[in-house]
Amino acid sequence: MQKRLIFSAILGFVGFVTSFGAHVVAVNLPVYAQQVGVGLAIIGLLIAAYDFAEIIAKPIFGAIGDRQGMKKTMLLGIALFTIASGLYLFINPNLLLLVRFLQGIGAAALSAVSLALVGEYYKQNRGKAYGIYNAIKGSGYVISPAIGGAIVLQSNFSSIFIATAIIGGIAFVLSLFLPDPRKKMSLADDDDEFSLSAFVAVFKEPKLAPWYLVTIVNMFFVGILFGFLPVRVYALGYDPLTTGILLSLVALSYLLIQPVAGALADRTNIVTTIRAGLIISALGIIFIAFATGPILALLSVVSGIGVGIVWTNTDALVSGLAREGKLGATMGAAGSFKEFGDMVGPLLIGFLSQAFGLAYGFVICGILGLLSVLIISRPSPSTHLKHK
Repeated sequence: MQKRLIFSAILGFVGFVTSFGAHVVAVNLPVYAQQVGVGLAIIGLLIAAYDFAEIIAKPIFGAIGDRQGMKKTMLLGIALFTIASGLYLFINPNLLLLVRFLQGIGAAALSAVSLALVGEYYKQNRGKAYGIYNAIKGSGYVISPAIGGAIVLQSNFSSIFIATAIIGGIAFVLSLFLPDPRKKMSLADDDDEFSLSAFVAVFKEPKLAPWYLVTIVNMFFVGILFGFLPVRVYALGYDPLTTGILLSLVALSYLLIQPVAGALADRTNIVTTIRAGLIISALGIIFIAFATGPILALLSVVSGIGVGIVWTNTDALVSGLAREGKLGATMGAAGSFKEFGDMVGPLLIGFLSQAFGLAYGFVICGILGLLSVLIISRPSPSTHLKHK
């Protein structure tokens, strides 16, 4: 079983394709805007196009993976992402919006299905497998700004798409070595055509609803930490270098804790682990509003640890609760809720901070996070979840 963790590492690199691809372009869009002569509104639209494609397409491709084969669907997504990346080199730069949308569609397929495949491959040590997957995937968020900046500095904006195409190509080759899970279908399954009602049912599954909400809250915290912690640091008068170091520490804490938290949840109660992570991150965000100096750094890192604990273990829990034959669609739905939470968090704290002040924004959002713990205070699934 331990040797097969290599599969989660390969799938983590597949996930890395979308995290790297999203941010390596996004952080360099000001350079693009200057080159082609567009404004801030277009930058926002280019960022939103990628995210919007993922929100819509993740559950769709997850459901397709359930019906047509997960490995085949994932390879299709990687291929689409890679081809879309290379397309930018041959078209008018003003068509970047089309490229970003196509990249987002491909990323949705490879992201949703790679997440589901971790649950498919690993039954007993699912938490640890998801921890490895998320740590590798999440590293794309950490290194893409530096790599993207270096590429643009040494070459030009279009060279970023050469890098994303190369990474997509590597992921495609590595994925060829993954085993193809054989789906055991009953006669009833054979007659179960893909329908809108069956697709929507994944979103309305009662036992999954609390964990979808937890996913939103956790991504809500991610958006706050990486979107408004810099605002807090700036308000305190710290320089950009300090801000960059602090955000790097938060990102590392959130990444490095995930394999540890996943392995811990494999041996203890996964719901208790998720609950603890929510409380840790919520309290950290509340007290960030009043801290300065080393205490602020410590609280920020603690919040990142809480986010990482919840991230990995909700993935493991949701995959274990998915109905047989619906794993891809379920993980795709969870992915859409992640994107939604990542979008809503900065919006909510932004409006609250504008209305009541930045400190109140952090405190109110942290309290909302604590309230979400009450929603999961009753269910207690077993630690080692199996497909039904």
